[in-house]
Amino acid sequence: MCLACTGMRSANVVRILELPMPAAAAFPDRLAHAWPGAPGVGDSAVDVAEPAPAACTFALVTERAGFDALEAEWNDLFWRAGRSTQVFQTFNWNWHWCNHYLAAASGETGPSLAIVTGRRHGRLVMVWPLVSERVAGLTQIGWMGDPVSQYGDVLIEPDSLPFLANAWAFVTRELKPDLLRLRKVRDDAAIAALLGDLNAFPAERHEAPYLDLASAPDFATFERRYSPRSRRNRRRLSRRLQELGPVAFERCREGPRARALAIKAVDLKREWLRERGLVSPALGDPRFASFFADVAQGTVRPAGCEVSALTSGGEPAAIEITLRCLDRILMHVIVFNLKYEKAGAGVLLLERTFAQSFGTNARTFDLLSPGDSYKLAWADASMGVTDWVIPLSARGWVFARLYLGLARPALKAALDAMPTSLRRLVADRYAG
Repeated sequence: MCLACTGMRSANVVRILELPMPAAAAFPDRLAHAWPGAPGVGDSAVDVAEPAPAACTFALVTERAGFDALEAEWNDLFWRAGRSTQVFQTFNWNWHWCNHYLAAASGETGPSLAIVTGRRHGRLVMVWPLVSERVAGLTQIGWMGDPVSQYGDVLIEPDSLPFLANAWAFVTRELKPDLLRLRKVRDDAAIAALLGDLNAFPAERHEAPYLDLASAPDFATFERRYSPRSRRNRRRLSRRLQELGPVAFERCREGPRARALAIKAVDLKREWLRERGLVSPALGDPRFASFFADVAQGTVRPAGCEVSALTSGGEPAAIEITLRCLDRILMHVIVFNLKYEKAGAGVLLLERTFAQSFGTNARTFDLLSPGDSYKLAWADASMGVTDWVIPLSARGWVFARLYLGLARPALKAALDAMPTSLRRLVADRYAG
């Protein structure tokens, strides 16, 4: 669905390390219970002799050719062990990311690959997709896929979870970073237990609202959970939009039209940000639009991207970019044309896409973080999402505690407190 399983099985790697399976007692309780049927700390021994578990061999992939050579094995691992929340850890998604955001691809300074792979009996059982980058004079390790990915995680077979601690030791020894900065980690991520046990510092905390589509047989039944007032309001907005011109809904899974709509969505989002005096370095970067244009077109290594639009008189009134992975739909970008703001074009597009999601294999409609009020108004529940930081040097500690922990939140709060007109001036100066 979102993967194309082709490619070679060799990889350009450096520094291979083989470690034996650690005993369960060597791990904290949360890690030892991270998969069904795992032995608990302090479980009594049995008298039956069991074969020793296979060792795990780690390697570091730092070159684009090495990443490309992993394609078939990476895809196989996803189909064996991938979760619907791990669309951002699929090979195809990160292949497109490499085309736009790697330093060599962009022609600018930027991140370098630092992908950790783990093998048992020669089979790929773990991919920890990381990059290394010099920021503020520090060597920082972060997720491959930033800033276009929304959830960060390690792709791993469940019975290899105990090796995560060894993989962490491998990362710190081989890369010698000042700082590990892993953004947008879900509370239920495969990596979450390890980060908790390492006493990682939570730089920011978010929530990702979602709809439980499996809780109702159709949208008409699902919609009854919302108040009569909210349903009447959407009908009123629909009439208002129809008064402005003929209304149509379209959904594109690939091709030139999907590409054009994705580019238009980013343009509209930038206009919306400027109008409200908000700054988004990720959206302001031209690579953001070119990345989504390629992903939406989907003719090479499709990543499960769909683009939906609500048009009025043939003009896009609202556009949404979603991803489909297994039984989950993830809403990555949604924006409305400022011309149709009072007609509630964004709300109406959301309603239409929710309705269209029934009758498919989708069980969850993920609105992603942050937990904005318009998302929470639709959602059944939310999942916690955390930006984790682990300082690994004195300079890294200062940066994490003073900038990420204190200065950055204070600057953000000060900007949010400004009047919109003043924020707009700041945003225009930043964009200029």
